[in-house]
Amino acid sequence: MVKTNELTRIPHTILEEAYKTGIDTSEDNRSGTLFHVDQSTIYSKINELFKGKIELMDTYDALHKYPWIDNYWWKLVDKEKDEFTRNVSKNFSGGYFMRILPNVEVTVPLQSCLMITERDLEQRVHNIIIAEEGSKAHIITSCIQHPVADQASHLGVSEIYVKKGAMLNFTMIHSWGEKTLVRPRSAALIEDQGTFVSNYICLKPVRDVQMYPVAICNGRDSKVSFNSILYGHKNSVLDIGSKAVLNGADSKAEMITRAIAREGATMIVKGMIDGSNSNCKGHLECRGLILDDESFIHSVPELIARKKGTEITHEAAIGKISEKEIVYLMTRNLSRGEVVSMIVRGFMDVGIMGLPKALKEEVNHIVDLAAEGS
Repeated sequence: MVKTNELTRIPHTILEEAYKTGIDTSEDNRSGTLFHVDQSTIYSKINELFKGKIELMDTYDALHKYPWIDNYWWKLVDKEKDEFTRNVSKNFSGGYFMRILPNVEVTVPLQSCLMITERDLEQRVHNIIIAEEGSKAHIITSCIQHPVADQASHLGVSEIYVKKGAMLNFTMIHSWGEKTLVRPRSAALIEDQGTFVSNYICLKPVRDVQMYPVAICNGRDSKVSFNSILYGHKNSVLDIGSKAVLNGADSKAEMITRAIAREGATMIVKGMIDGSNSNCKGHLECRGLILDDESFIHSVPELIARKKGTEITHEAAIGKISEKEIVYLMTRNLSRGEVVSMIVRGFMDVGIMGLPKALKEEVNHIVDLAAEGS
């Protein structure tokens, strides 16, 4: 596809699929937008109000423009980690480069869309995000697959840097196909007084997803929060985890996961908090809801304390929808299907994600659509 700066030149079928995952093409609602389709970025534009405050471009362009990006390139993710990182390092198709300049507050979200439209394609991207000192921003990135490309694979490397006093809220929505293999490899580094919030939402059936992002809190009073809403169905395999390394004094980590399994889904939900400072704190929470006898949920919490004074806790619970609750709600003139949808919707509470109001409403709408199909 040819790169364009006009959304009107992007095929309507692509935009239509993107809208379903929270992509908003109104400049009033987004500070910048990037579309990466198959193996190339076809659109990248910054809202006029935010020019000179943020940078947004394909990573190929960023590497040619800024030699200093070598200081960030393959520094958090080991290119020899596994076969997927090696494939990306040898032949990547670009990706997104996002940079929020020092002391800039981006009041509306910055967005990207990674899309596959070709059957049997292996998409390989490498993304870099830098939240400079004192900056504040919300990013929403949607990973989607066009219905005509019913089988494909996605390999994505993301390296995220949160500088001193910066706040970055990063929300990823996956909407892949039922025959797609997905292998993200991500890591974040957080400096003094930096805050990183990572939100992950997977609501549509997918063949196989395996991801285990790592956040390293090196700075004093640095904070990380991982929040995940997972809806596994139609024999999906979701192996989803996250890891926080607490090196800095008074560093903190929180992990919250909501997982629903039905229709033969297999879900492995992992979480690790590794406390290496005597004044660090962390909490890990996983709640699962299993809706039939064909599905499987395995929760794997791990806590590591390396210094006296470390405070790390966890709680995990897997259960079912109470039949008494279903019967009670059905007395309110609701069908059984409507009751199950209502309970599923309530379980997938996006209030855990710390989103701005407008973005929260958009994500809630996506969750509602998934719940209605339950």
